[in-house]
Amino acid sequence: MTQKIIIAALAVFLTLSCKNETKSTQEKSQNEAIQEKNQETFFKISLAQWSLNEPIRNGKMNPLDFADKANELGFKGIEYVSQLYTPMMETFDSPEIALDSILPILKAKTDKYGIKNVLIMVDHEGPLSAKDDAERNQAVENHKKWVDAAQYLGCHSIRVNLQGADDEKAWKEASIKGLTSLADYAATKNINVIVENHGGFSSNGEKLMEVINGVNKENVGTLPDFGNFCMRLKDPADYWSGCAEEYDMYKGVQEMMPKAFGVSAKTFNFDDEGNETDIDFTRMLQLVKDAGYTGFVGIEYEGDDLEPEEGIILTRKLLIKDAQNVK
Repeated sequence: MTQKIIIAALAVFLTLSCKNETKSTQEKSQNEAIQEKNQETFFKISLAQWSLNEPIRNGKMNPLDFADKANELGFKGIEYVSQLYTPMMETFDSPEIALDSILPILKAKTDKYGIKNVLIMVDHEGPLSAKDDAERNQAVENHKKWVDAAQYLGCHSIRVNLQGADDEKAWKEASIKGLTSLADYAATKNINVIVENHGGFSSNGEKLMEVINGVNKENVGTLPDFGNFCMRLKDPADYWSGCAEEYDMYKGVQEMMPKAFGVSAKTFNFDDEGNETDIDFTRMLQLVKDAGYTGFVGIEYEGDDLEPEEGIILTRKLLIKDAQNVK
């Protein structure tokens, strides 16, 4: 199949994408966003694509329409998630051919709406903290295409995970090697490599910062996530088994902020006053401000009780409200 045919097919796919919102709902979301902008914050607000993972994964939303949805909701910054494009990419002969066809569509949409491409969250490309050199080096190679994608889109960073070795000392040594190798390549593209607290040793703020400082490169940093500090599950084979050991979330964010290139505002549940039931957002935002951070704070709603768009809107309102309480 030629590139022209592929691009044409994708264009048809875009045209036939399902539009679930009515015009009145779209206008309401845009009006709310305009009103919220009148309240000053010390940071910018972006939308993490993972907030929409449910409609994307169940086929109700085309991941190529991410910028359309973000614009509809009034956002001017977006954060991509690589795994949400995997099913589409698997229909091509190679990931590289897939990205050559997909990226121009994503960039054209953000250019159209004046939306900033902030970063790409990269998953399932191999363990950068693998003890085995060959396995770790292959993971580095697998991540390089996303560095190239980030450069093309105008993102400042790719977010990676540090998983692999199950021994603390081996994990630290392998993580430094994996990050150093990937960061050296990313530096040639003017892209940062940032690590999220995302389970295991990486959710221990102190240990993660030992790795980041051990790499000691200007383009290596962190993406503190307000809600990802579970270091050990009750059942390692079952993600939903609950957390057996959790790192102090406020301590972790404070430790990670000095090297932060982004911040992820995670929400799950809200009380009747619109506050997150388990995370003190005023306290979190104070830590963010105290670190001198003024970049994008990405909304990442992961709750089950609300529709994704409702959770996104409530998270944005909470961020704006609690930003007023920060000293």
